[in-house]
Amino acid sequence: MDSSSVHERLNAVFRHLLQQPCEANPVLHKVLLTSRHLQKQEAAEPVIIGGMVLDIHATPSIPANPRTTTPGKVNYVLGGVARNVAECMSKLGAKPYMISALGLDMAGNILLEHWKSAGLSIEGIRRQKDINTAVVSNILDVNGELAAAVASVESIEKFLTPDWIRQFIRHISSAPVLMVDANLSPPALAASCKTAAECNIPVWFEPVSVTKSRRITSVVKYISVVSPNEDELVAMANALSGENMFRPIDRNKHLAEPLFQTLKPAILVLLEKGIRLVVLTLGSDGVLLCSKELLSSMRIGLGKTKTYGFSRDLYETVTSRCHSSRYSGATEPAGGSQFFAVHFPALPASVVRLTGAGDCLVGGTLASISAGLDVMQSVAVGIAAAKAAVEAETNVPSQFNLTAIADDAKTVYAAANVLFYQSML
Repeated sequence: MDSSSVHERLNAVFRHLLQQPCEANPVLHKVLLTSRHLQKQEAAEPVIIGGMVLDIHATPSIPANPRTTTPGKVNYVLGGVARNVAECMSKLGAKPYMISALGLDMAGNILLEHWKSAGLSIEGIRRQKDINTAVVSNILDVNGELAAAVASVESIEKFLTPDWIRQFIRHISSAPVLMVDANLSPPALAASCKTAAECNIPVWFEPVSVTKSRRITSVVKYISVVSPNEDELVAMANALSGENMFRPIDRNKHLAEPLFQTLKPAILVLLEKGIRLVVLTLGSDGVLLCSKELLSSMRIGLGKTKTYGFSRDLYETVTSRCHSSRYSGATEPAGGSQFFAVHFPALPASVVRLTGAGDCLVGGTLASISAGLDVMQSVAVGIAAAKAAVEAETNVPSQFNLTAIADDAKTVYAAANVLFYQSML
């Protein structure tokens, strides 16, 4: 038998061993975590699994008319929900480990070269000749809002397979948090989320779209955090309840209290399924943070977070401006079944485009969680990152100013409004 055949068989055996649950074989788990592969990777890095996409943005300079061309600008923009989240995190001090798939085509080369130039690992990115890199064509209106889009992202479902994902259990098992986007196929979602859950790693589910958000049904028992907009929330609640009982909300309701009261039944469906935290994004109306746990002291992935380098700077700068004691007294439980909801306002911004705002909100929040900040501080940073995103030409700003992010986070954190509800229903 030649050396190449031996090498292939050893790799096959190693991949098989990696598929064993962490809790089922703690001795093997310890061995794997001290393997030479992990020694090359810094410990406790967040893992992001999902799409890397080349976005084509077409923005008219005047209101568009149907059935004819309209003058404007067409730009290539690096995109994909998971990719955007990971890039945002990297620019806030985290070193996310990306698991994705790219072709050997022009779009794939553009995406990969940018990733390499950022100093991020490409080990988890699958590359093959038969992969057509995911591309999305976005038609924006004159205000930068998405008017329509066509997505060719089948390769994400086809090539981000359970077998590919399970090869990276050593990274998932040491992460402070795993984020998956709903571009993954149901089997790939199940493999990702189950692997993390078996190793007690919290899972953040990003719904991506109304249609794909319903994929949560098969993995909800593994999910710790979700980040839907209101339409995705309604779709998820309907799918999880098995009934079509929730309807899209009236967006004329801009006040936090009536908006929350309208959405509360759908939010409760998710929390009753065991999700710890709902980060409900409301665009220009801000964010609703909802949980059955005490929000002022809630942390995700505590014990595996990083407090050195830029992450330490982020932690120290934000904690000096956003004191966690601010809300501790106001959110103490009064007894009985509790439900906590906090509204964070959006920040005024000079809007260039809105397509990366939600992804940077998630990325900023995850980077802050990975740096050791609590959930409320982290969401405030996420909103500050979203503001920077809408003021940039790209989905993710070329860089973040730490002082500006911290100052904006302070403004958001100070303006957060805590809502109290004794009864769960």
